[in-house]
Amino acid sequence: MVTKTFRGGVSLSEEKELTVAKKMRTISPPPQVFVPLSQHIGSPNEPVVNTGDNVKMGQPIGESKAFISSPVHSPVSGKIKDIKNFFNPVYGEQPAVIIENDGKDEAFSDERNENPQSLSRKEIIDIVRDKGVVGMGGAAFPTHVKLNIPEGKHVDTLIVNGAECEPYLTADHRLMVEKTGEILKGVTLIAKALNVKNIYFAIEENKLSAVFALEKTLKSSPSTRITVLKTKYPQGGEKQLIKAILKKEVPPEKLPLDVGVVVQNVGTCFAVYEAVYEGKPLIERPITFTGGSLKEPGNYIVRIGTLFRDVVERLGGFQEEPAKIIMGGPMMGIAQYSLDVPVMKGTTGVIFLSKKEAKTFEELPCIKCAKCVDICPVNLVPTEIVRMVKYSRWHYLDELHPVDCMECGSCAYSCPSRIPIVQYIKLAKQKAMEKK
Repeated sequence: MVTKTFRGGVSLSEEKELTVAKKMRTISPPPQVFVPLSQHIGSPNEPVVNTGDNVKMGQPIGESKAFISSPVHSPVSGKIKDIKNFFNPVYGEQPAVIIENDGKDEAFSDERNENPQSLSRKEIIDIVRDKGVVGMGGAAFPTHVKLNIPEGKHVDTLIVNGAECEPYLTADHRLMVEKTGEILKGVTLIAKALNVKNIYFAIEENKLSAVFALEKTLKSSPSTRITVLKTKYPQGGEKQLIKAILKKEVPPEKLPLDVGVVVQNVGTCFAVYEAVYEGKPLIERPITFTGGSLKEPGNYIVRIGTLFRDVVERLGGFQEEPAKIIMGGPMMGIAQYSLDVPVMKGTTGVIFLSKKEAKTFEELPCIKCAKCVDICPVNLVPTEIVRMVKYSRWHYLDELHPVDCMECGSCAYSCPSRIPIVQYIKLAKQKAMEKK
């Protein structure tokens, strides 16, 4: 089997064996959910409900008129207990709608499309927006924006991202194995909205069960090709996929759109299927709950707004107190200090690391080994960016392109001096954006 890849990156211990063979299970929603109004890149939503209102499952509770935004819907039926600032695991204190679950799951509407194949491009995009679909790979960029190709731009290729290169995470893998047909229907809708004929499924070689499941279903679709990729991190990055599959280079500070490509995560394709075929807003998502501290690691369908604490209780709790909690993967995820954190649209996984798994290091002086330069998947010079930040030489940052950094963490992982390079580059990006 010929595998494709990109320059740079690192080989990691996969740590997927805890959950990769476990089928997805649905976690019933708790008595109370905490739904953040901002769960996406773009303009925040304003509440469209009031305290004391009764709401139904799937009813809009937060909206914005801005183009780059995505509405939020109630994941349960019940009563609005409060609308107040609550901890958001990505953006800090943000407004959230607190809903008391009545346990009835009474649906707001039943908008199943009898003939989805007859929908126009605009109708598909409008449904995707109205149902609050965002990128499910973690970034949570509004999907309808990606599907609206700006005038003067041309897209000819869709890449479906099933790489799931982060250690520990297996929810996308299980989704491809268990929901193959639904994902492919979502892919067909996205391809129609983009008006593209070239479709590539990108899957790492450690997910052969997903490859076989897709091959079996794709026999009648010659326009869709499966590309098996080398298992390497960060193989799932958009620019890395484009380089590996199409041998195209996305220019600095440009987007895949600029080379005629759109990349969509397999979870996003499944969410598009549910939105269009079933009329279902994005009110739940597949998530990997794993780590050495957890009694029952696995892949679960969890309602948006469910606290980590409620999920852990339903999974039997901990076998030992976690030393670190990470929302997302261990490389690009965000450490959390509490279990009172709500599941969001972009929550791909939650990892509860044991003391044995979690280590801390002391930063030492740079030894100029250039390992971070060799492995950088976007061809940056991390040592120079760090040096400019440490000496506050902000005017040199333009020529170093820190904004192109995808914050994958490969540089920090490979650094023998344990320098937290990503944190320095984040500061450089902030300064570069302020200057602009």
